[in-house]
Amino acid sequence: MLDSKLHDEDARIAALRRLGVLDTAIEQPFEKIVMLVRTVLRVPMAAVTLVDRERQWFKASRGLDATETPRSVSFCTYTIQQRGPMIIEDASRDPRFADNPLVVGPPFVRAYAGIPLRTPEGYNVGALCAIDTEPRTFSPADIAILRDFANIVCDELELRLIAQLDHLTGALTRRGFSEQAERELARAGRYDRPGALVMLDVDHFKRVNDTYGHSIGDQVLQQIAGITEGALRPSDVFGRLGGEEFALLLPETSGAEAMMVAERLREAIAGHAIRLPDGGTLHVTASFGVAESPGIATLAAWLERADAMLYAAKSGGRNRTELAELV
Repeated sequence: MLDSKLHDEDARIAALRRLGVLDTAIEQPFEKIVMLVRTVLRVPMAAVTLVDRERQWFKASRGLDATETPRSVSFCTYTIQQRGPMIIEDASRDPRFADNPLVVGPPFVRAYAGIPLRTPEGYNVGALCAIDTEPRTFSPADIAILRDFANIVCDELELRLIAQLDHLTGALTRRGFSEQAERELARAGRYDRPGALVMLDVDHFKRVNDTYGHSIGDQVLQQIAGITEGALRPSDVFGRLGGEEFALLLPETSGAEAMMVAERLREAIAGHAIRLPDGGTLHVTASFGVAESPGIATLAAWLERADAMLYAAKSGGRNRTELAELV
């Protein structure tokens, strides 16, 4: 039976991006794991690798000088294409790797053992690998140890993500959203790709809290978050910036396209009935500000431009969307 999640590259990349871990700073839990792998399995090299669309990036490594390699030469590219471990006893005798620059040149890989790093949704986003410069056989006990460490890596990745989530709405916290937005802005600038930032704010939210109480106000925020998340693509990013203010990051999206997304959300929110304890219903609206990434140098400037459009939407009567002009 075909395992579709091993072959859906776009969904796999989206799962990787949702973790928000690419290009992040050193973190001790991952550093400790690769140190233990190297010590326990007695290998000169070990790494936690994440396989992006065109590159392999090392979240943690020991014995390797590089922080990333092209995906085209990555052993882990093969590891993520299967569910079980990938074992190579002598890469120089494996037709897939005999001419690989990592085999014929530094770091002179010979033996490799890799365990896929699988997300709860079932996508392999990278690998935990042990690497030797001499041919060797990895025993069943070695593989079991490596698999246990890989499970710990997956748990750490999930805990890292959970720590960035807003407990009420499930959206990213301001910090979590900002980290992902910074990386997307850098990516869009590096490759000259479009991107859009949408800010939304619930209209007259204080009135809702004052009239119906904070528990109803919480329900409003939760249901607006649910409506928004249900309308987004896997690659989109949704965060709560604070209070009743949210933000959407839409990669590969023009301003006109982002306007269409914002308008659909605005209409969905306005048309949604929130049930009250007395059997009645409450309708709320939201205002939106949209800004494209071209011409933006920093996340602060991007947020400021979208926020200015949000203010214009509020000033213009609320329950509307405003788009910033390109500079």
